[in-house]
Amino acid sequence: MTIYTIGHSSRSLEELLEILGAWKIELLVDVRSLPGSRKFPQFNRESLEAALPEKGVEYLHLKGLGGLRKKLVETSLNQAWENTAFRNYADYMQTEEFQEGLSALLAAAEVKRTAIMCAEAVPWRCHRQLISDAVVALRRVDVFHILTAAKGQDHKLTSFSKVQEGRVIYP
Repeated sequence: MTIYTIGHSSRSLEELLEILGAWKIELLVDVRSLPGSRKFPQFNRESLEAALPEKGVEYLHLKGLGGLRKKLVETSLNQAWENTAFRNYADYMQTEEFQEGLSALLAAAEVKRTAIMCAEAVPWRCHRQLISDAVVALRRVDVFHILTAAKGQDHKLTSFSKVQEGRVIYP
C-alpha cells in the first residue's frame, strides 16, 4: 500500500483533477484544518465534494490531521523544528486525536488509492511532511509525493526524526 500526497497550490480545479486522474487516485483526504480557501475558492470543501465524484474520486475531510496547531506544551519534545508551526504540529502528533486521524487515514487507504491534500505545493513546506513521517516510521507504509501529473518523489524521513515510545519526535 502507498499513500500519496498533493498540494493544490494555485492550480485550477481542472488541473488538480487531471493530476489525480493521472495517478489513479480514488480518495482525496483533505488534511487542512479549515477546508476552504478565499484566494482559491475552487478548493473549498463544497467545490471539491461536487467536482470529485464526476471523476470517480471520493472526498473525505480528516480534521484530526489538520495543520495550523497552537502551542500545546511548554517544553516541546520537538525542538529540532525551528519553524514554530512545524514544532506545534509535531507536538500535536503526540495526541490521541492525531493517532485516531492517522488510523482513519490508513483504514481508508487500505480500501482505496488515497492521496492526502493540503494547500502548499511542495511537501517539505507543509505538515504533509510530518504526517508522512508518521505513516512511514510508525506504520511502515510507503508515501509518494505527487508534484505534477508526471512527476513525484518517494517520501524521505525528516533527517532529525526519531521514533520514541511509538511516536515520531524531532528532538
